[in-house]
Amino acid sequence: MLRAIYRAAWWLVAPLAVLRLLIRSRRERGYRGHIGERFGRSAGRLPEDDAPLIWVHAVSVGETRAAQPLVDALLAARPDARILLTHMTPGGRAAGVQLFGERVQRCYLPYDMPHTVRRFLRAWRPSLGIVMETEVWPTLIDECRRADVPLVLTNARMSARSFKRAAKFGAAVKEVFGGFARVLAQSPTDAERLTALGARNVAVLGNLKFDMASPPGLIARGREWRRAIGTRPVWVAASTREGEEERVLQAFAALGIDNALLILVPRHPQRFDEVAALVARKNLKLVRRSQWAASEAPADASAHGAPRALPQDVNVLLGDSMGEMGAYYAAADLAFIGGSLLPLGGQNLIEACAVGVPVLIGPHVFNFAQATTDAVAAGAALQVQDPAGLAQALHELFDDKPRRVAMGAAGAAFAARHRGATARTVDVLTTLLPERASSVTSLDL
Repeated sequence: MLRAIYRAAWWLVAPLAVLRLLIRSRRERGYRGHIGERFGRSAGRLPEDDAPLIWVHAVSVGETRAAQPLVDALLAARPDARILLTHMTPGGRAAGVQLFGERVQRCYLPYDMPHTVRRFLRAWRPSLGIVMETEVWPTLIDECRRADVPLVLTNARMSARSFKRAAKFGAAVKEVFGGFARVLAQSPTDAERLTALGARNVAVLGNLKFDMASPPGLIARGREWRRAIGTRPVWVAASTREGEEERVLQAFAALGIDNALLILVPRHPQRFDEVAALVARKNLKLVRRSQWAASEAPADASAHGAPRALPQDVNVLLGDSMGEMGAYYAAADLAFIGGSLLPLGGQNLIEACAVGVPVLIGPHVFNFAQATTDAVAAGAALQVQDPAGLAQALHELFDDKPRRVAMGAAGAAFAARHRGATARTVDVLTTLLPERASSVTSLDL
């Protein structure tokens, strides 16, 4: 009954979903493109192409970046195979273009309706499907099982809050989770919850995000920015979400260090202008990264492309760029990880730890609970409860350089200690791949 209700609901929701895309495209034009793909109308591949195709679904920017080491490792392990990368957001698609270029094919994942999913599977004929972290689409799982396409939930996590909500559906949710061919969990706690929800063939392989490494060139770029900023105290508020910048600026005002610089990096690029306007209303002087440290050297920059010195009266540097988080961390003394001052579940703190910058994070980290707990226990991170606590922690750490250095070293060691999930995951995934792909012939539109 629940399955029938779910599928009927999608018929009602689909027109509204398209309307929502058009509305969102007013702020981010990418939502207007490739709408047909959301109904399974993608180019697919040529009928005579029988190479194994590995399909990796990464919803948005964060999941796409987390998938990078996995995609690279799969291409190395199976050079005869093709990779299809699917997304739900234009930001994720743009990140895929930036990270992989023409090494992969790409399209949007279709809406979770039987005919759209079948059309997608017929067009692409995947040999293996990989969905990341928390992507559980009942119809997609059903249709992959029907088409004999093994679907693996990879880097899987299940927060306590999500577990409680899912468990309310009883046998129905167990049927959904039982449809995955394998479930590769981040932690024993995740594995226990997923098993209780009906997942089978569950293994604990660790968190792929520990294998994400900021390229050396990106770190060098951040160090160059820091030299142009000077010796003033610098902190970065990374991946902030709507409503959170107000609290970050509240903490900045309470910090009480006149020459401190805040690097403010909103998670969603369509909000850059909105956040810039908020900073202006606070009577703070702002410079955008795109204006100050452009990819092409400014006219007054040195010959090797270093940015001009940042004026000392600038209070906020707005990180209005994509794919440069490692540089922002490298330019800062301290990092606050956004999505955590409001009940949004937090964001990934591992990249900041790996760069060697001390981490501060708010109380709401249910999407990254294990990594946060482990980072705090390792001495790499501090958890604060509110803007006042954030301001106090910042002040104390700016005053205590030896403690900052120790936290940064602990973070780098913490990140290094937990690497290796990618290799373990590839070992499992390649056992599910045939030597050559077989056509999906059992689907009827």
